[in-house]
Amino acid sequence: MNSRHTAVAALLMAALTATLVPTVRKDGYFADPVGLFWWYAATWALFAAAAWALRRVPARHVVPLVLAGAVAVAATGLVAAPRTSTDSFRYAWDGRVQAAGISPYDHSPADPALARLRDDWLFPQGSAACAGPDRAPVVDGTCTRINRPQVHTIYPPVAEGYFLLVRALSPPDVRHKALQTGAALLSVATACALVLVLRRRGDPRHAVYWAWCPAVPIEAVNNAHVDVLAVLLSVAALGVVARHKVTGGALLGLAIATKMLPAVLLPGALSGVRRTRDVVGVLVPAAVVVALAYLPYVLNSRSSVFGYLGGYAEEEGYEDATAGGRYALLRLLFPDAWALPLVVVGMLAVVAHVLRRGDPARPWSGALLVTGTAFLLMTPGYSWYALLLIALVALDGRWEWLGVALAGAAVYIAGRSLGGATGTVAYALAGAAVLAGWALRRRHTTTADSREADDHSPSEPAAPAGEPRTS
Repeated sequence: MNSRHTAVAALLMAALTATLVPTVRKDGYFADPVGLFWWYAATWALFAAAAWALRRVPARHVVPLVLAGAVAVAATGLVAAPRTSTDSFRYAWDGRVQAAGISPYDHSPADPALARLRDDWLFPQGSAACAGPDRAPVVDGTCTRINRPQVHTIYPPVAEGYFLLVRALSPPDVRHKALQTGAALLSVATACALVLVLRRRGDPRHAVYWAWCPAVPIEAVNNAHVDVLAVLLSVAALGVVARHKVTGGALLGLAIATKMLPAVLLPGALSGVRRTRDVVGVLVPAAVVVALAYLPYVLNSRSSVFGYLGGYAEEEGYEDATAGGRYALLRLLFPDAWALPLVVVGMLAVVAHVLRRGDPARPWSGALLVTGTAFLLMTPGYSWYALLLIALVALDGRWEWLGVALAGAAVYIAGRSLGGATGTVAYALAGAAVLAGWALRRRHTTTADSREADDHSPSEPAAPAGEPRTS
């Protein structure tokens, strides 16, 4: 019987892997986004079935099966060039610029001062090569695969160091495969880190929520988003911060200096902390590491090391609720002008709850609540942001939050074809799933507490003091 459960889980994982290959290879982001999303939906359905089947696998088989699946699933992201994002082309360019001894913050890719670094891969020439929808014009007859070529880079210093490292270790003319391979290794390393943490404090089965999740091979590996490095550092930080505040804080600083998003983990890292020295022990190392990471670039750059960060926030509508699809759920219920203040109030309330009532031994639980709430309130349009959320789900085990990641994928892939209501509907369904999961867990806890109380209650009234009980 036990062997049969293992075989079923392995077969479902194999089916997931087999379905991911054509999903990754399908070049439908522009030509057939709805069809592409149906492939996404199929992989998520198989993922759910495989994760459910793992629940009945014997404990001794769980870790080998999860990690074998992590390798197989990650490998599917290598079967094609990046399909749904051009961010990795900017990474490759920033690595090339740094290898030439130039700060990546000083010039945009379209700057003529860097023309000598251009090649036919990142900067195709000719009308035929520049005809694709993912090409941006630079000068007459030349275009680029890099998005927003007229603006300076947005990426923090640890990410920039990673781009330079990949460039230094890569063979010539390897193109996109170098960043994809690095991302595949990081995604498997994250699965291993999750298993290590969960073996001490949790259930290793939950690592499957990252290891087999379709978002990992698509966003972390195929599109090679640097978020995967930030996720690995975040998992390591939350895994040690309960016992080693300084180390955990320093690792969080590295994560924040890779991608700004892990800053939302700080309240979780301080869950239930009461002593000032513990707060200082986390926040000060984090701040020092971020400052030290930026320092070399500050000293060697003429332009701002924050690059296009402010322009990006404005472009995405985070400063003006009427400018894009942000705050979709709040705008459904309240006037647009209320959206940003409500986000601030809502986030402060959740952070206060985590700081006061959070479990210091499970910092990822508070981190998941804060991060997931931020996603539901801000409704981001880029699906790879949810990689951090997926890792938190793996640490905490509350699988219902995975719906938020799927909602982000629906918005990013199908939103252009299905219309502006896609984000509202997708995130509303994800929020409903979270509320349903909370209600079911609360009911289960209440029922378990009642049964425990019944088991420990006397079958008859207690005898008065000094009198023996009758049997």
